[in-house]
Amino acid sequence: MARRVVITGIGLLTPLGNNYQENWEHLMKGVSGIDIIRGFDVSNFPIKIAGEVKGFNPESFVDKKEARKYSKAMLYSIATTKEVIETSKINLDNEDNTRVGVVIGSGIGGLEVWEENHTNFIQYGIKKVSPLFVPTFIINSASGAVSIEYKLKGPNLSISTACATGLHSIGESYRMIQYDDADLIFAGGVETAVTAFAMAGFARIKALSTNNDEPKKASRPFDKNRDGFVMAEGCGIVLLEELEHALKRGAPIYSEIVGYGKSSDAYHITAPDPDGFGPYLCMANAIKDAKIEPSAIDYINAHGTATPYNDVIETMAIKKCFGEHAYKLKVSSTKSMTGHMLGATGSVEAAYTALMIKNVCIAPTINLIEQDPECDLDYVPNKAISYNINYAMTNSFGFGGTNACIILKKFV
Repeated sequence: MARRVVITGIGLLTPLGNNYQENWEHLMKGVSGIDIIRGFDVSNFPIKIAGEVKGFNPESFVDKKEARKYSKAMLYSIATTKEVIETSKINLDNEDNTRVGVVIGSGIGGLEVWEENHTNFIQYGIKKVSPLFVPTFIINSASGAVSIEYKLKGPNLSISTACATGLHSIGESYRMIQYDDADLIFAGGVETAVTAFAMAGFARIKALSTNNDEPKKASRPFDKNRDGFVMAEGCGIVLLEELEHALKRGAPIYSEIVGYGKSSDAYHITAPDPDGFGPYLCMANAIKDAKIEPSAIDYINAHGTATPYNDVIETMAIKKCFGEHAYKLKVSSTKSMTGHMLGATGSVEAAYTALMIKNVCIAPTINLIEQDPECDLDYVPNKAISYNINYAMTNSFGFGGTNACIILKKFV
């Protein structure tokens, strides 16, 4: 029989704050973390806004010399894991480290490392390419850094499925604990793609909002006047733990994971399938895995990117999956406040959802002024609400047509 898995620790580093308390306070107040980009010169860029992490000091977490050797993704992951350890009240010295894993993915990896080294190579040649370029750029550098920092010898993986990365990381970790590959796993995603080259690439495919004049209002999921997503960076990591192990040590339990679904659109490298079958199948698979009826779901943390196509197609898929119950659901997009953190967004939103269940409330979709007629569900516009959630779903869909969905249950 598969073992039960709970979330016992949360760490967050996002445009809304550098710890989970700051994130939660701003989430409930409907605060936007989006602003004019400070990390590089945007004077000649068509897109001048993003959700950047602010005031992060890596030397608070690692030695100054070591900090210089690491990519931002590695530093963000180490810092966020430290918070997970604190919030979970885990003493790793008391654990069998061969039973503790790390699964931290990224959509792109240490992109700023690649940009810097490529520029040096073009200008000065091979001698100016850092010996640390490859080990700090590669996707699994963050997962490896956390494993090394905390001496964790269990499963050490890095999933890369574009915008579904963070949620796939949690889902696959859930499976590993269910089937006894580990007792505890630090699972999530990290992204540091607010760089000149990445922003140029996303601008060229016309995916980003151009509302440079009003950054706080730029991310507008389900609004008739939405014009694209807002790029963001961040890290979200949760501690997944086998239930009996968690109960034995008196761990705080934020929620239980009871369902995991995945699917593929098999349609287009960037565009979503217009009939919404891939997202529908993903949600249906998660519901089947949870062994519940669709009507049991109370809330969905939507992928909700604010692109013209995604919001309509996700709404269509929800209605296909839930039928008339879709109109009784509460649905919101926290990307309206954070922007889109790519590979980190799914794990950040899973953490947000666990906190909503625990705190009996739902975060809003801000900037929802004129609802798109094709997006006709209850998206909790503009203000957080008190709401008892027994079962919640969170969705992530990525380029390449990859889809992930998990279902969280209130633990009582």
